[in-house]
Order: sequence, then structure tokens, then C-alpha cells
Amino acid sequence: MDNKIKTLRQYFLYFLMYSIIGWLYEVFLEVVVYRWGFSNRGVLYGPYCVIYGFGALLLIFSLTKLKNSGIRLGPVPIAPVLVFIGIVVISTTVELIGSYIMEAATGGWMWDYTRFAFNFQGRIALNTSLRFGVGGMVFLYIFQPLFERTVGRMSRRALSAVSTIVAVIFFADVFFTFVL
Repeated sequence: MDNKIKTLRQYFLYFLMYSIIGWLYEVFLEVVVYRWGFSNRGVLYGPYCVIYGFGALLLIFSLTKLKNSGIRLGPVPIAPVLVFIGIVVISTTVELIGSYIMEAATGGWMWDYTRFAFNFQGRIALNTSLRFGVGGMVFLYIFQPLFERTVGRMSRRALSAVSTIVAVIFFADVFFTFVL
């Protein structure tokens, strides 16, 4: 397997893992925290919030080098602070753009932050941006290294089989959601 194809398969698995984790997070908030009851928090039939998958990849591509830089202010490491700020800015931007895309495609978006202080049109809010910052830190510093080790240990054959199977399932879901 060509290394580029291997890397593409790995990042596709990361995308799906974070899409599923995002869906679980959203359902947890809805059912346990807010006690609204269950509803599918994604736009697809399956348990994916693809905005989390895209956001995670964007954070990986844009902040991994900064995360690993070891930037210090004297003896104090400040790279984590810069990474946190980057996560807040990027995730807030993704959420804002995502709301406009969803509105154009479906006539609305799936969240409403008007009840939060410091919100913009109910699309983004300081509260959620900071929460995404904390979650993004957990994701970049704990989950992503774990996922990289796990996926990195897979043989090329296993990586090919797993990524192909989940790709067929995912794209079938996309087809049935948007075409049928």
C-alpha cells in the first residue's frame, strides 16, 4: 500500500472516530445534562456529527506543529496556551461556518445559543467556544496520540480492511440520507 493511501486511510479513520465521539458528546449533553431526551444529533442516519470530524482534522493539521513546538516564555511552556487559543478560534469559526452551510442546505441549523451570554445570532457563544477549547485540548493531547498509536499498530491489511468497511457504511449512510 502506498504511504499516501495509508495516510489517507488513517485520517479517514480519525475523521470517523471524532465524528462518532462528537455525536456521543452531543447526545450526552442532550440526554444527561439538559435532560431533553434523545434525538439523533447528526444530519446522517448513523451516529456521526461530521462537523466534529472535520473540525478535528482541521485542528490536527493546523495545531500539531504548534503543540509539539515546546515554545516557552522563560521556563514556562506557553505552547499549550497558544494551542488552547487556536482551538477556540478554529472551532468557533468552524461552528459559525457550519451553521451557515446547514442553514443554506436545510433552512436551519441544529443548535441555538441565544440563551447563552455573549452569543452571535445564536450560532456561536463564548460558553461553547471555551468548552470546545477544553475538549480540543483533551482531544489533541490525549485522544489523538492514543488513536495514532492504535491505528499505527494496525497492519496495512487490517487498516485497508477496516477503512474500506467503514467507508462503505459511511458513504451508504450519506447516499441514503441525501439521495433517497
